[in-house]
Amino acid sequence: MQRKIRVLVGKPGLDGHDRGAKVVAAALRDAGMEVIYTGLHQSPEQVVEAAVQEDVDVVALSILSGAHMTLFPDVLELMKQRGIGDRLLTGGGIIPPEDMGTLARIGVGKLFGPGSSTQDIGHYIREWFIARHGAAALAPPPATPPTRAASYPGVPRPAHPRPAAAARPAATRRKSARGAARSGRAEPGRTKLKRAAAARVAPARSSRSARPAAKSRKRR
Repeated sequence: MQRKIRVLVGKPGLDGHDRGAKVVAAALRDAGMEVIYTGLHQSPEQVVEAAVQEDVDVVALSILSGAHMTLFPDVLELMKQRGIGDRLLTGGGIIPPEDMGTLARIGVGKLFGPGSSTQDIGHYIREWFIARHGAAALAPPPATPPTRAASYPGVPRPAHPRPAAAARPAATRRKSARGAARSGRAEPGRTKLKRAAAARVAPARSSRSARPAAKSRKRR
């Protein structure tokens, strides 16, 4: 029977930064997996209890506090005590390569450091599941591409098309018309409007210039 891979993303310890964990959780969900996120400040006991209750295939821990050499062994030991020691324990964070090797020797799966691709994480989990349960047990990935890919850090958003001239606002078209008139490329009908405006202003100017002469005649 085909089914989706169930993954628990946990944030154990006092680490309060979960942006990376949420990005990984969203990427795994877009890849067709069922993802459960525990939230911040979870103890190893809480993480393992949630893994048992949700019957997950993979436990993925995100640790940025530097306590990975304590939290990973604690979670692994609790998983063995609760009867889910055969599930995959993986994760990531700020972990030196020598610590990754030490954790791998005690049974922790592959760990991913800063800058790792979410596609690589999903591929590793998928390959582990196929090796354990067979390809026939894995549900096919979603046919449509993920819609949230543009919101991930480092992925450029599609460029918006430039608006056509007919779709520009009226104020923009007026500015372009004034620029064309200054350069000698006036639009048809603009010169007639200017002449009419000048004709309306001319009488007013002549009447103002005649006022001082009228006042001088009255004084005489």
